Amino acid sequence: MRATLETLAVAVLVGLAQFALRAVGVVGALALSTPLSVAPWTLVTGVYAHASVGHLIANAVALLIVGPLVERRTTRLRFHAFVVTTGAIAGTAQVTLGGLLGPSPAVLGLSGAVFALGGYLLAGNVASATLFDRLRLSVRAQLALFGLAALALTAMTAAPGVALIAHAAGAFCGLVAGRIGLLDAQ
Repeated sequence: MRATLETLAVAVLVGLAQFALRAVGVVGALALSTPLSVAPWTLVTGVYAHASVGHLIANAVALLIVGPLVERRTTRLRFHAFVVTTGAIAGTAQVTLGGLLGPSPAVLGLSGAVFALGGYLLAGNVASATLFDRLRLSVRAQLALFGLAALALTAMTAAPGVALIAHAAGAFCGLVAGRIGLLDAQ
């Protein structure tokens, strides 16, 4: 549970930094947006920054559910690297692919990484491994199945203002990582 709590502590610290920046009139400096080259640090800060206290609490609750379960299987360093990497990938997918559908707003939050952690649990357990081994699906078929599963998981969180592309990207990354046992400490 240590890495999960450390992740939440970083999110709270980034939230305090956001509050301080807002107090001096700087809004959105930690949010991930396009073009990515203008503020590359937001690939990381965007994972930990949140739009509101309620947003942080919602992500914290979800993280507290899945985080400790993934932590049992990996090291602290791998856990943190996975959160940052999948969160950055999910955020990048949201601002770039979302931009193809219309104006691309900035993205904030841990939800892409939380979906990745949940996907890891779904695909990286003994029951899933046994099922996939018995089905003998090709890699391409497994990836297609993971894509459909990511879309189904995302549909369950569909609401106005929710970063659905980030959720789907995070879930897909987690499902693939779980299937190959990326985080499993050997």
